[in-house]
Amino acid sequence: MLIGILGKPSCGKSTFFKACTLADILIAAYPFATIKPNHGVGYVRINALCKELGVQCNPRAGYCVNGKRFVPVELIDVAGLVEGASKGKGLGNQFLDDLTSADAFIHIVDASGETDAKGKETKGYNPVDDVQMLENELDLWYLGILKKVWKSFAKKIQSSKENFACAVATQFSGLKVREEDVKQVLLKGNYNTNKPAEWKEQELLKFAHELRHLTKPMLIAANKCDKEAAQENIKNLKKAYPELIIIPCSADSELALREASKAELIDYVPGEDSFVVKRKLNEEQENALESIKKNVLKVYENTGIQQVLNSVVFDLLNYIAVFPAGGKLTDSKGNVLPDCFLIPKGSTALDFAYIIHTDLGEKFIKAIDIRTKKAVGKEHKLEHRDGLEIVTR
Repeated sequence: MLIGILGKPSCGKSTFFKACTLADILIAAYPFATIKPNHGVGYVRINALCKELGVQCNPRAGYCVNGKRFVPVELIDVAGLVEGASKGKGLGNQFLDDLTSADAFIHIVDASGETDAKGKETKGYNPVDDVQMLENELDLWYLGILKKVWKSFAKKIQSSKENFACAVATQFSGLKVREEDVKQVLLKGNYNTNKPAEWKEQELLKFAHELRHLTKPMLIAANKCDKEAAQENIKNLKKAYPELIIIPCSADSELALREASKAELIDYVPGEDSFVVKRKLNEEQENALESIKKNVLKVYENTGIQQVLNSVVFDLLNYIAVFPAGGKLTDSKGNVLPDCFLIPKGSTALDFAYIIHTDLGEKFIKAIDIRTKKAVGKEHKLEHRDGLEIVTR
């Protein structure tokens, strides 16, 4: 799974990325501080199984604290996007190329209205315009990819009478387009799949728009939610885009809390609504933490960063977390519940066996629910936070 972090210059993308990963990257108050994409690991938060099973997790990847399991996901922070990026303006070509393998997008929007369309300081800017711009640029990007090959591709489908959905999924597999996605788009519109070579540009744009929304779903992280005009701007965003998930957040606050926690000044678990001071702080540190408590945690109940990551994975992409485990809950090295897999909702016990290892799938006999100790068959659909032992022949 790869999640793309995108937005206009100076909206807080790199701060958001660093708050999620604590990676050592450049954060600067000028446009295009990010040139090359930053890759890192963030974590989704779930309730661990260890507490209810009376053990202590020992994750091989991620970590577990106070009964909360943090499962890794890959993030990519790309160069800022400006209007015309789909035609190469700014760092557009590079920006868009970096996003082809992403499964979903987080659009970081400056909800304060204190940066204009190019990322320069201003007052009273309407963040709704940023969403409008980015939606349009992403549609034009998808349209451009389709148009490069559409003429010859469509003629080939017509002459060979190939299955349209299957052919499109194969041709554009690099964008993670699936046959089911194409079929879903076709159900929404009146497309003549027998003569795709005769589609007008407007028809192709509509197809690109619908396909992009399915294959690259996106939510809005309304950043800088503690600024003066943010609450009103967030209301306007939700009104303008009721179909999108919009989550208020403060990347600056989350980054400050995580760095203070790393320095052992406070105890803080990402996603919580509070923190505990561990050591004596200087005046500047006290004031900064008090401001976060007053303007972010008490108003929004958390900084929003963890909520954004969880919502992308579990709401937007519709994944669930499942634990593989034997009867003793340990691997060969004695690690307790070492692994946790993020898999598509609706996956079966057999699907899960194949995800862990091909051999487990091919030699699958049954699976054992580690909570109930009951056996389940290969068609058994898994639920979020299930734990399974795979039994093979």
